[in-house]
Amino acid sequence: QVQLVESGGGLVQAGGSLRLSCAASGRTLSSYAMGWFRQAPGKEREFVAVISRTGDIIYYTASVKGRFTISRDNAKNTMYLQMNNLKPEDTAVYFCAADRTSEVALSTRSYNYWGQGTQVTVSS
Repeated sequence: QVQLVESGGGLVQAGGSLRLSCAASGRTLSSYAMGWFRQAPGKEREFVAVISRTGDIIYYTASVKGRFTISRDNAKNTMYLQMNNLKPEDTAVYFCAADRTSEVALSTRSYNYWGQGTQVTVSS
């Protein structure tokens, strides 16, 4: 079992940047495909990005392509989400998640472990 803790959220103006981190403990991160999801008030949790165990496969949702970059450092047991050119519609609670079976997965149902989330607020 792995425990996940997100950090790096905050309040930023439109056009600004934030870097989210997801630190894992309890088991090595390299055992899992890792994803970022977000949930805005009144909306369902949605897929943002996913990275395979070795980092060779990456997918993004269309709305963040070219602005967000997912990465991982298995030696540090940490995953990252660099978010640039942030927009008010990016405002949400961001969650990291670990999938122990899939190579990559875009559905929340595939993920076995979740962090508690970190709030990202983008003002216009």
